[in-house]
Amino acid sequence: MTENIHVGAASFLPLIIGAVIWIAGPVLTAVLWKIRKKEPVATILIGAATFLLFALILEKPIQNVLAFPTAMGLPDHAVSRFLNANPVLLALAAGLFPGVFEETGRLIAFRTVLKKRGNRETAISYGVGHGCFEVVLILGLTYLQYIVYAVMINTGVFGTVIDQVASAAPEQLGSVETVVNTITGFSFGDVGIAFVERIFAVLFHVGASILVFFACRDKKRFWLYPAAIVLHTGMDFIGALSIFHVINLSAWALEGICAAFALLTFFGAYFLCYRKDVGKGS
Repeated sequence: MTENIHVGAASFLPLIIGAVIWIAGPVLTAVLWKIRKKEPVATILIGAATFLLFALILEKPIQNVLAFPTAMGLPDHAVSRFLNANPVLLALAAGLFPGVFEETGRLIAFRTVLKKRGNRETAISYGVGHGCFEVVLILGLTYLQYIVYAVMINTGVFGTVIDQVASAAPEQLGSVETVVNTITGFSFGDVGIAFVERIFAVLFHVGASILVFFACRDKKRFWLYPAAIVLHTGMDFIGALSIFHVINLSAWALEGICAAFALLTFFGAYFLCYRKDVGKGS
């Protein structure tokens, strides 16, 4: 499969530049925010750790057990069959899980380890940690992995991997082929789309963090917590509808919708909560 495939400079260069952007960019953002506002680095790290715990360690396995058990080597069951037979409901579940888990993670963090951090900058520090760590994990490490694969393809080593997959798990060959096609066809356009998507994703996470922070600080505004869940679920629901081919959207159209959710969340939280809190921050 890879004998006549070569990853050229036109694909290699954007992979390398993308990897630098997705690793150095988030780190630089967190450092500059910490320096400018003299915020404790622990708050940023708590945002990152909470995302890791609630989104990856808790949410993803539970979601996969309910909706995609066979992908985890588990037997199929009634719930997964029902969801997969109804792609709209499957998309709703795909949106609801991150909405509930990630926003609840914020809530628990603000009410426990960050309980004594009452200044409004804490909300942004947490959001920066959450959003920037997600960028490094989802894009930075993925691009690094793609670079390693590209080197393996060009040196002929990747063929050995194909043979191992073919003998051990032939049903995974389609996924491997998809990865190869992604790498060999990679372009600066892909980096551009990812850049736009991640900018708005970080804005969303900062905005959602502000909403949940003020929901914890003021009982009368606790409704901001379920509002954050609804906004998060809605954004991911639209993306899942596209992934499961319920709706047909171009990459840029989908990014436009996500951008609308991110801007609504961020500026809504900023003007509704953060800006009105002038004088109460650090």
